[in-house]
Amino acid sequence: MIPILMVASEAAPLAKVGGLADVVGALSAALQELGHEVAVVLPRYRGIPLDGAQRVYGNLEVWFGPACYRANVYLREDRSRYLLVDCPALYDRPGIYGPPGGDHPDNHVRFALLARAAIALARHVFRPRIIHCHDWQASLVPVYLRTILRYDPTFIATRTVLTIHNLGYQGIFPTSALAEIGLDPEAAVTAGMSFDGRINFLRGAICLSDRITVVSPTYAREIQTPELGFGLDQLLRERSDVLRGILNGADYSEWNPETDPYIAAHYSAEDLSGKAVCKQDLLAEFSLPQQSERPVIGMVSRLDWQKGFDLVREAAGELMAEDLALVVLGTGSPEYERFLRELAAAHPDRVGVRIGFDNRLAHKIEAGADIFLMPSRYEPCGLNQIYSLRYGTVPVVRATGGLEDTVDESTGFKFRDYNARAMMEALRAALAAWRDRPRWEALMRAGMKKDFSWRASAARYSELFRELAGY
Repeated sequence: MIPILMVASEAAPLAKVGGLADVVGALSAALQELGHEVAVVLPRYRGIPLDGAQRVYGNLEVWFGPACYRANVYLREDRSRYLLVDCPALYDRPGIYGPPGGDHPDNHVRFALLARAAIALARHVFRPRIIHCHDWQASLVPVYLRTILRYDPTFIATRTVLTIHNLGYQGIFPTSALAEIGLDPEAAVTAGMSFDGRINFLRGAICLSDRITVVSPTYAREIQTPELGFGLDQLLRERSDVLRGILNGADYSEWNPETDPYIAAHYSAEDLSGKAVCKQDLLAEFSLPQQSERPVIGMVSRLDWQKGFDLVREAAGELMAEDLALVVLGTGSPEYERFLRELAAAHPDRVGVRIGFDNRLAHKIEAGADIFLMPSRYEPCGLNQIYSLRYGTVPVVRATGGLEDTVDESTGFKFRDYNARAMMEALRAALAAWRDRPRWEALMRAGMKKDFSWRASAARYSELFRELAGY
């Protein structure tokens, strides 16, 4: 048994913006099932209730120069143990990272406090052997431990692991932010945080963490190239000896067509009949004609350039020339939201769009669509293609990151070149296969039998932690 303290800005079910929350919530629970002792340090954002929570640390003072922030820490038991850092001055606000369309201007302070609170909890409340830090928001933990606390005997045996969920987000701030997070310029240089005239939180953690993981094996290779290294590829190549790719898992207790409470009918690889019911229900949800002979393409995604919506926009004419329906759920860039609304207005009998996030509808799309489209420019892991496989919704994906690692020719369709023509060739191949029912059902069943559960992923993390802790 290894005591592991996770530090993250999101964790399901308490605080969620994206896939990071799902990973932290599911991985912490899976590691506990393997016998490890796990706690997750998380800000107590507005809206997280404290009903039944126990205060385990009172009046925690964190000084950043002349500024002092005070917090209380509460223990809440859910699927895992959550240590909620309650600092209203920093966290009692709308939005986890900022209001819609922006960031809080003091996010560097907000997540510096999270790091300092995690270190205080590691000293006084939960003594970990491993501190597992997720993304740039937790990256100051190894920075503080290896700079201003490097001679502290409390942490001599403590090891740090950084997991990068998306290298495109690094926590970059002006150098003036150093004084506001309790670091001097010399410490920033020691930590390797200086980057292009600014400071880079994630870069510091990459330099100083004992191990680095990313969320798929292919993404581990991709981020060491100039194309997808976002300026850090050389550093990552230098640290490749401690870098590993561990594929994320899926939470099949939530994403399972045999038990899903949100879908119109349950079904399995042995009995696919319920999927037709789910398709009709999905079409009704978007007020589209009940035409079962027309394939439905589904998308559930953040609407931005990373997710390939420039390809969808470029290929819109060709897409609509095919006999298909398209349903999209997501929110993001105003230009892509506008494009999708206009596409739906131009083709009201074949395109359904819902701007926003709706977990219930996401499940209905996974169950009711025939094809799931993910034309990502890059995709560190991706979860929706894994959900699609379990729901017998055949994925069409770009061969990048975790999409490359989870979809093969027996379960879906892939394209490599990032352009609209390659995407449409893959889609047309899928549409041709859809018309061949025996072949299509073979693809569905093969995907539904794949196992991307957290059990295997957690076992790989467990192996890494044991190696690092010397167990």
